[in-house]
Amino acid sequence: MKRSEKEQIVAEVKDMIQRAKSMYFADFTGITVEQVTELRREFKKSNVDYRVVKNTLARKALESTATFDRISPKLVGHTAIAFGYDDPIAPAKIIKKFSDKHDKLSLKVCVIEDQVFDGAQLREIAMLPSRSELIAGILGSIQAPISGVAGAINAVIRDLVSVIDAIEKKKAA
Repeated sequence: MKRSEKEQIVAEVKDMIQRAKSMYFADFTGITVEQVTELRREFKKSNVDYRVVKNTLARKALESTATFDRISPKLVGHTAIAFGYDDPIAPAKIIKKFSDKHDKLSLKVCVIEDQVFDGAQLREIAMLPSRSELIAGILGSIQAPISGVAGAINAVIRDLVSVIDAIEKKKAA
């Protein structure tokens, strides 16, 4: 590979690192072409870039990041990087699902918004709710008291109508 090609790859990976909210470094040894295609399809659905990068080029691209010292020792063997842009937890869910199904993709290390996690923590990371799930939960908890107040007001009005109706029936009898 020519020096200019290497520099171009490093520049592309640096750009991906700057845009990504999360990065997942995985060992893809033993995965077939069909399985990689399936994995890439799943990543594409969640706006995740999956890139196989030489370790030396990945180190060069990571040099300017604050997490370089903690990631660099993990870049050994075959390395693929999944870059999560919208939802930082989406790649973890996809990798966990894939590794449970095929038992071949193993996570080395991941970086989620400048926090470094060991690959052994994949299960815990994958169980975290996504951003949209968190927002839905917060909105639901905000809306619950409001609907409770509306129900209480309706109950008072309903009870008042019942009392007036009972008084009317009593006077009529």
